[in-house]
This record gives sequence, C-alpha cells and structure tokens, in this order.
Amino acid sequence: MTIDLSSMLKEWPYEPGQINVRLVEGEDGTPKVQMRLDLGILQLETVGRPDGQRPQGYDSLLDLHEARIDAARDEAAAAGEVEEGDRGEGESRGDSGDAEESVVTLSEEDCRALREEAVQYYHRYISLLVLGDYDGVVRDCARNLRVMDLCRDHAESEEDQQVLEQFRSYVLMMRTRALATQMVTDDEPKAALFVLDDGIEQIRRVYSDAGRGEEFEESSEVQLLRGMRDELGSKLPASPRAELRDRLAKALEQENYELAAILRDELKMMKEG
Repeated sequence: MTIDLSSMLKEWPYEPGQINVRLVEGEDGTPKVQMRLDLGILQLETVGRPDGQRPQGYDSLLDLHEARIDAARDEAAAAGEVEEGDRGEGESRGDSGDAEESVVTLSEEDCRALREEAVQYYHRYISLLVLGDYDGVVRDCARNLRVMDLCRDHAESEEDQQVLEQFRSYVLMMRTRALATQMVTDDEPKAALFVLDDGIEQIRRVYSDAGRGEEFEESSEVQLLRGMRDELGSKLPASPRAELRDRLAKALEQENYELAAILRDELKMMKEG
C-alpha cells in the first residue's frame, strides 16, 4: 500500500485564489467533504465532529462540557431542594443555595481545545456554503455560537471569555446569509426578508453590547446583509454571481474595500457556471 499522495493531488490540482471543495463518498459509504489546499487535501465528515472523533463518547467537546454543566446544575438543584426541606419555617435560604449558579468552569486548556474544535466547524461551514448545503451552514454556525456563549459564561480567565467575541458578528452574518438563501431557494422571499432583518438586529445588539454601536452602520457584515435585502426587496437577482458582481462594483465605487474583499471572497467560493 502506497502512502504517497502525489497522484491524488495531481488529479485535483490546487487553484490559487479559489476555494475548491467537493463531496465524495468515503470507503464507509458515507459522504465526505474535501477541501483542496495548496499542500494537500482536507477531508471532513458531513455530520458530527468534522474529524470524526467522539471525545469521551460525546459528539464534540462542546457537547461534553455542556453535559458537565447541565449535570452540575441538576446536582445543585437537587442539593438545594434537600437543604430547603431541612430548614425550619422562616429560615433564610441564603446565597449559597442558588441552584441556578453553575460551579463548572472552563480552564485555559478547555477553552483552547474548544477553539481548535470550532475551527474544524468553520472549515466545514465554509465548504458547505460553496456546495450549497445551506442547512449545514446554519447548523454549524449555530453550533459555533454556542461555543462562544459557553466560553463567555464559564471560562476561568477573562481573556478566554472574550477572545471569541470578535467573531460573533461574522458567524451571525454567515448563519443569516445561509438561512436567507435557503428561504429564497425554497421560494419563500418574505421569510428570507424576515430572516435578514432579524440577523441585522442580532448583529446590532452585538455591537451595542460591546460598546461599539457607532461602528454598526459601517460594518461589513451588516452591509452585506443589507445588500442582500435590497436586492431581494426589489427583485430577486438573475443569479447569485450576478448579484455579487453588482454589489462588488458598488463597494469598489464607494471605496469600501473591506466589504469588497468579503464579496470578492464570496465570488471565489462560487463555482463557475
């Protein structure tokens, strides 16, 4: 058995400046997502954890830690009920009996591993977007938002609580874009408009909570979603590529190079018709 990948790489050459992905059938009969990189091929499972691992029997590290926290809350609630029954009438419960407060915290190593796992899901939802699996994009984006919530609420260090927050508006944008596109595909334009409005409002709250409300209107995420909404509100574009080309031209004309870079990346991810 050869372990040289040269022939496989030659059969699927790397194209600089373009995200190349494909869906193949694995030896186990299940579909696999493959992404061509400059130095090789990245292969991902389409469901569950992208690398196929099951940490301690759970679907992911996120599921493992969420289960730990749920178990701790249940234990605290049960202990609170017993303690309440042991008290005499009129005795105060006190702060120590608060069953809502979780005693579980995430160490720096826990948070690092969760971030590394989140990168796997990022690679997959980017690939699924190219493949047109919008439900998969929504699923994986929602999952990575749960990681952000978990670290924000339970990390021991303030740095680990905050480090992922810089990506929240981007992941919200990607989830909204995929969900709205799926609605358009399903011939539900009104639902797509509602999804876009809701996504924009969620991003507004992110900027407001971070004390950056003045940056909201000019943010690339919001401009991209509003561009989609404007196109959808007037007339559905003839094709996604035509829509993106038009918005890219407008962004360049307005010298909005950050938005132009995002739109250019979107064009690169789309297959040529």
